[in-house]
Amino acid sequence: MSDPAARFAAAFSACPLVAILRGLSPAECEGVGDALVDAGFTLLEVPLNSPDPLVSIAAMAKRYAGRAIVGAGTVLTPEDVAAVADAGGELIISPNTNTDVIRASVARGLVSLPGYYTPSEAFAALAAGAHALKLFPADGASPAFLKAQRAVLPKATRVLAVGGISPDTMAPWRAAGADGFGLGSNLYRAGKAPSDVARDAAAFVNAMKDLA
Repeated sequence: MSDPAARFAAAFSACPLVAILRGLSPAECEGVGDALVDAGFTLLEVPLNSPDPLVSIAAMAKRYAGRAIVGAGTVLTPEDVAAVADAGGELIISPNTNTDVIRASVARGLVSLPGYYTPSEAFAALAAGAHALKLFPADGASPAFLKAQRAVLPKATRVLAVGGISPDTMAPWRAAGADGFGLGSNLYRAGKAPSDVARDAAAFVNAMKDLA
């Protein structure tokens, strides 16, 4: 499956949750990654402000080939996109709407998932080729904020709420039109034991299934 849109659609359909592994080190990446993939996660993000992120991305992309899409978060420049692609990453996630980054991702055959906050940013990202949108920071907005945006966004647009999400706050976002979620410190913090990650990953996956 070489088409990035099709790869992302399949992974997202299987589990519409992105694991944001900020602070993950290469020494931890396989233990934490195994816990997440075994729990059902299919989208794994290692932010570029983590220790040696490209090493972790390369190891995880190889280890989970065919099981999960691995890539980078906090991708801020086209040069970052190239580095992630060269490491074997397939997913490019940013906190902002940078159309140069989106176009560079699409040009390399990668999945583009930029952050946005306003309708203007959302439409600019989609015009540049984004495969999905990340409402960030969701904890600075509200489900009502997203519901208003969904009234004008193309119906096929996948929107993930990211920022402060926990299993017990997912329902109102889902009702407002969130198709999925990006999960940060409530799922993983630097140094968190794989067994604890496994426990919390299962809680998120089960909560998402309850909302389906």
